[in-house]
Amino acid sequence: MNVSLAFIRIFFMIISIFFMTTFMLSRPEGLWVTNALIGVLIGVVFGLILVGFDRLFRRFNLRSFNIAILGLFIGYLMGQALVLIFDAIVELGTISQLLSPHVLEIIKIAIFLFGTYLGAIMTLRASDELYISIPFVKFAPTAQKKRDLLIDSSVLADARIIDICSTGIVDHHLVIPRFIIKELYSQTETGDEATKTKARRCLDVIKKLDELTTLGIRFNDTDFPEVKDLTSKFIRLARLIDANILTADITRVQMASIEGVQIINLHSLSNALKPLMETGEMIKIKVQRFGKEPRQGVGYLDDGTMVVINGGGNFIGDVIDAQVLSVKHTSSGRMIFCNALEEGVDVEEQERPEEEGEE
Repeated sequence: MNVSLAFIRIFFMIISIFFMTTFMLSRPEGLWVTNALIGVLIGVVFGLILVGFDRLFRRFNLRSFNIAILGLFIGYLMGQALVLIFDAIVELGTISQLLSPHVLEIIKIAIFLFGTYLGAIMTLRASDELYISIPFVKFAPTAQKKRDLLIDSSVLADARIIDICSTGIVDHHLVIPRFIIKELYSQTETGDEATKTKARRCLDVIKKLDELTTLGIRFNDTDFPEVKDLTSKFIRLARLIDANILTADITRVQMASIEGVQIINLHSLSNALKPLMETGEMIKIKVQRFGKEPRQGVGYLDDGTMVVINGGGNFIGDVIDAQVLSVKHTSSGRMIFCNALEEGVDVEEQERPEEEGEE
């Protein structure tokens, strides 16, 4: 929680206690000490209710808030219009003579609430079709537009982002905050050698991305000087511009999910795009080392997927044929289990010369 948010909560808590205590002291009934204690208690409870609403609407972004306010305003106008129409009908007809004033008031309240609710709901459902532009508020047809992607330094340090951008799948949707670039330049000047090398690599990736003419990369100048943590800055910026976060940092993934921001993990995307083997499929694999079990070998596909080969321990360094048994999904990716087919062939070829010699 930053300093500004804490200040606002404490300020409204004090204001709530002050007003409730003042109100209770103004009552002539009871002792002033008792009234003061009751006022402080009511003020604290009311302040906690305010903080509770703040926590409840924590994931409510600015665009949704604007749409809700606009919906309530339109609903209020619709409710007032329906009440005015009902009053005109009552004055012209004989309904006022048939119903008591109390019943008429209840009907007016029901009509007003119906109009307000209907206007708010219709505005919310049609929010993607709003093309209203007013200062500090932007309504866009999100149903026809993909969300922007904020990328952080962990993605920029991975050269795979260049290949992803070259495919055209993220054209005109990639956003790099300026505060990340400032941080990278700062790391190239101050820091250990590994940090400097990583920062230079990130800046080089940014330069290559900027040279992709079809990508249409954008730089966002919004900064939050009162926030020192880069992850918190990313989350606040993502909520402000209603964007997703593309990252390769698992800690950022967990924090963003708590804050209600949708994240896209580069490693999960890479694992999802790895080729999926089917049971019974034949593959050629080079056995690179021994496995944990006896006569078990281990190899790797071109994309880095580990292949465990039963009976492959006798063929270290050789490329053999194997048949897929199963594919196991793990947190670090996929593992493929196979049976080596070369073992039986070699055994037959070794037995034939011995039989021919005996003959």
